[in-house]
Amino acid sequence: MPSEWLVKGLSARLCRRPQWPPSRSVAAWWQALPLTLVFSLFFLVPLALVLMVSFWDYNQYELIPGFTFKSYIAIFEGCGSGDELCTTFKTYLSTLKFSALVWLITLLVGFAVSYFLAFCVRSSGMQTLLFVLCTIPFWTSNVIRMISWVPLLGRNGFINQSLQAMGLTQTPVEWLLFSDFSVVLAFVHLYTMFMIVPIFNSMMRIDRSLLEAANDAGASAWQTLWQVIVPLSRTGILIG
Repeated sequence: MPSEWLVKGLSARLCRRPQWPPSRSVAAWWQALPLTLVFSLFFLVPLALVLMVSFWDYNQYELIPGFTFKSYIAIFEGCGSGDELCTTFKTYLSTLKFSALVWLITLLVGFAVSYFLAFCVRSSGMQTLLFVLCTIPFWTSNVIRMISWVPLLGRNGFINQSLQAMGLTQTPVEWLLFSDFSVVLAFVHLYTMFMIVPIFNSMMRIDRSLLEAANDAGASAWQTLWQVIVPLSRTGILIG
């Protein structure tokens, strides 16, 4: 009987929810206050100002304080007059198309690079070196990184000159630079690192014993990738 009472007493204490002192919750609110203020000042307030200005009237020279739906009605100008979509909706669809393509390509490239750094490179020093090499494009501005593609893809760029020198083309290939291809390529170049960093961090936190257990259980490399590595890298993928 005493042993049963002891077991019941321990179970009750373990299952009892801890009662934190009131000062603990107050301290948590104070800790969250600086970030809340920064978030409100630099995100919520500008967003509210943009929403307010969107209802103002305007002419060719200035915004006129007031209340009108003129800006929202202008979005639909030209719609329904023909078979083609109006300019605004064409822009929206184009933006969504480029966003989806860039997201997909950066995800594939970022995951492949992160996997190589996390699981194929054994030396921590070499991992650090290769990771720093990935950050080299960030040492320059976005404008310079986009312009840097012109000497490579332009009409007189390296690729066109090489193709003409080998006799593969007679005239410069225009779509290398002035096309959707170059837009996607430039954005992938700009944003791939934002996908590599969180995925690499997630992969480095994976317990290597899980991979050994999957290998001992007879899982193939693809099964280990899809059933172990990808689910455990989900946080990094979502952040990226």
